[in-house]
Amino acid sequence: MADSAAAAEAAHPATVGQAVIPLVNRLQDIMARLDGDSAAGVELPQVAAIGGQSSGKSSVLEALVGRDFLPRGPEICTRRPLVLQLVRHSAPEEWGEFLHAPGRRFHDFEHIKREIQSETDKEAGGNKGVSEKQIRLKIFSPNVIDITLVDLPGITRVPVGDQPSDIESRIRTMIMQYIKHPSCIILAVSPANADLANSDALQLARLGDPDGSRTIGVITKLDIMDRGTDARNFLLGNVIPLKLGYVGIVNRSQEDINFNRSIKDALAFEEKFFSTLPAYHGLSQCCGVPQLAKKLNMILLKHITDMLPGLKSRINAQLVAVAKEHAAYGDAAESTAGQGVKLLNILGKYCEAFSSMVEGKNKVSTDQLSGGARIHYIFQSIFVKSLEEVDPCKNISDEDIRTSIQNSGGPKGAMFLPELPFEILVRRQIGRLLDPSLQCAKFIYDELVKISHGCLTSELQKYPILKRRMGESVSNFLRDGLRPAETMITHIIEMEMDYINTSHSSFVGGSKVVELAKHDGLPLRGPTSLSAHKDGIAISSEMQLKSSIENNIQLKSERGQKSRAVFARDATRGATAEQPDTDAGTSAAGGGQKGNSLVGGSLSNMPGPRVLNSLYSMIRLREPPITLKPSENKTDQDRTEIAIVKLLVKSYYDIVRKSIEDAVPKAIMHFLVNHTKRELHNVLIRKLYRENLLDEMLRETDEVLIRRQRIQETLQVLEQAHRTLEEFPLEAEKVEKGYSLSEYTTGLPKLAGLGNRSLS
Repeated sequence: MADSAAAAEAAHPATVGQAVIPLVNRLQDIMARLDGDSAAGVELPQVAAIGGQSSGKSSVLEALVGRDFLPRGPEICTRRPLVLQLVRHSAPEEWGEFLHAPGRRFHDFEHIKREIQSETDKEAGGNKGVSEKQIRLKIFSPNVIDITLVDLPGITRVPVGDQPSDIESRIRTMIMQYIKHPSCIILAVSPANADLANSDALQLARLGDPDGSRTIGVITKLDIMDRGTDARNFLLGNVIPLKLGYVGIVNRSQEDINFNRSIKDALAFEEKFFSTLPAYHGLSQCCGVPQLAKKLNMILLKHITDMLPGLKSRINAQLVAVAKEHAAYGDAAESTAGQGVKLLNILGKYCEAFSSMVEGKNKVSTDQLSGGARIHYIFQSIFVKSLEEVDPCKNISDEDIRTSIQNSGGPKGAMFLPELPFEILVRRQIGRLLDPSLQCAKFIYDELVKISHGCLTSELQKYPILKRRMGESVSNFLRDGLRPAETMITHIIEMEMDYINTSHSSFVGGSKVVELAKHDGLPLRGPTSLSAHKDGIAISSEMQLKSSIENNIQLKSERGQKSRAVFARDATRGATAEQPDTDAGTSAAGGGQKGNSLVGGSLSNMPGPRVLNSLYSMIRLREPPITLKPSENKTDQDRTEIAIVKLLVKSYYDIVRKSIEDAVPKAIMHFLVNHTKRELHNVLIRKLYRENLLDEMLRETDEVLIRRQRIQETLQVLEQAHRTLEEFPLEAEKVEKGYSLSEYTTGLPKLAGLGNRSLS
C-alpha cells in the first residue's frame, strides 16, 4: 500500500510536467504571432542559452535533442535567436516544424540545418550579419523532455564579414533583452579550458540576475582540461556560487563532428568519462547531459508554477487594454444609415467635449491650466491687470497740456481754465484702450481654437478628411464670432469717447477739485509733484488748487483793469502831446476822440502817411516763427492749470477703465465664447451632415485599417492565450517548491549498462 502511494506520488510531478510545459509551449506559439510591442509585458517562462563564441553552446542544445541539427563552423554560427521547443511524444518518429512554414514537417535533420541557415541568411545576410528576429523551431521526438530553449548568438569581440564595428555591444544588448526578465531561466555556458572568473556568460548572467536565483551554470569541454586539473570545485559552486548550481558535460570534439560521430556515442563516452574519473565521483546529479535535461525540466516546471499567477494577471490586463483599444477603433460602418449615425455621434461628442473643456467639466489637469481656466486667466491676469498698470498721464507731457490750454483760448485767451483741453486729452487716453481690448478678444479666439483642436483627437485621427473639414468649419465659425465681438468692443470704446460724462458720481471735477484741494492743503508755489489720492486720483502735493484758481481769477481781472488804465493813460498823454487846447468845447468833444485814437479813433484823425512811415521806420517787429510753442518758463498759474487737467484726466480715465474692464469680457463671452457653445453643434450638422459626403468624410487611412486589423489579431491571440491558461490543471498551482531529480527519468536514449547508473 505504501509502495503504491509512493509510486503515485513519484508519478504526480511527471504528470504535472507533462501537462504544464506543453501548455506553455502552446502559449509560446500563440504569443509568437504577436509583434514585439503587442507582446510587451507578457514574457513567458523559457530557458535562454548564452555563452561566448565556441563555448560549446550549440553542442549542449544538440545533446539535449539527441540530434545534429544546428549550423556549424569556425566563426559565429548562431546569428539569429533560435526558439527551440522540445515536445515529447510516444510515436517513434522524429520531425521538426518551423513557425514560418506551418503545416510542413522536416523529417531530415540535415534539412532542418539547411532551413535554419537559409532563414538566417535571408534576414541577416550571408556574410556573418546578425539579426534580432527570431527563428522558431519545434522538434517532436520520443527522446526529449518537454522544454523551451532559446539559443542566442555567441558573444564576439572582433567584427567579421558584414558585422558592424559595435557587434559586441549589439549582441550583449540582444542577450539582455531576454535574460533581464524574471520569467527567463539563464543557461550560462562556459568552457572548462578557460578561466571561469572571466566567463562572458557568467558576467552577463550577473547583470540580468544579480542574485543568481535564475542562473544555471554549464561547464563544457571537461575532457580537454589540463592534465592534473578538474572542475569539481566549480561544479560544487565553491568558486562562483549559483543557487541553481552547475552541470558539467563533455562535448563532441570537432574531430567527432567531422567523422559524424553520433550523439548517442558521445553520450556513452561522456558517461564513461564521469564514471571513470575519481574527481567527479559523488557528483552524479551535476554531471552529464541527461542530468542537465532533467534539471532543466524540473527547474522550468517549478518556475512556471511560480510564475503562473502573475502570468495570468499580465495576460488579463493586456487583454483588457487591447479590448478597450479595439472598442475605440470600432467597426467600419458600411451602410449609409450606419455612417450617418456614426457621424452624428462624432459631432455630438465633439461639441460636448468642447463645452466641457470651456466650462471646466472635463478631466481636470493637475499640472497646468487648461480650457476655461485659461480664458479666465486672460481676462483677469492679463487684460485687467495690464489696464490697471497703465498710468493715464504717462504719455501726456506738461507742454502738451499747456499748449492745449492756450490753443483753446483762441485770440483773446481764456479767463478761466477751459474744458476743451481736458476733453481732448481724456479722449486720446480712452482711445488707447481699444488695442488691448481687441488683443484680449484675439487671445480668447486663439484659446478657443486650441480647445477645438484638443477635442476627440484620438477618435478623429481615424478620419483625416472629417478632421480637416471639422477644423475648417470650427475655425470659420470662430472667426465669424470674433468679428461681432471686435465690432462691439470698438463701439464700446467709441461710446466712451463720444460722450464725456462729467456728471458721473465718481468723477472729481468742478467744486470737487476745490474741495479736494482744501482737504489736502496744497501750497500754491513750488515744483509740481503728483501723489496718489486715496481714491486713486493723483493730485499736486505742492499747490493749493483753490488759492490758485482764486488768484488766477483775480490776476486776470487785475490785468484787464490795468491794461485799460494804461491804455487810457496813454491816450490822454497822446491827446495832450498832439492837439493844442484852444477851444474848450471842441477840446472836450474832440478830446474824447483823440484820447481813443490808438485803440479805435477815426481814420480822419490818424497821422498822415509821412508820419506813419516815419514811425514804422523806427520800430520793426520780428516775423512770427513757423512753429510756435509756449515759453519754457512756467508760471504758478501754468503749474496749477497743468495739475488740475491731470487730476481730471486721471479721475475720468479710471471711471472709463473700470467700465471697459467689465464690458469687454462680457462682449467677448457673449459674441464669441457662449455663442460658440450654443451654436457649434447646429453649424457642424448644417455644414457636414450631408449624405453625399458621408463616404468621403468617414474614409479611414490605410494606417488605421492596418492598425485595426492588428488590434483584432492581437485581441484574438490574447483571448486564445487566456483560454489556454484556463486549461492549466489545478495541481500545477499546488506543486511544492524544490525539485528532485530522482522523480524524473530522462527522455534521452537509454545506453546499455550505462543509462541511469549513479556516479558515486
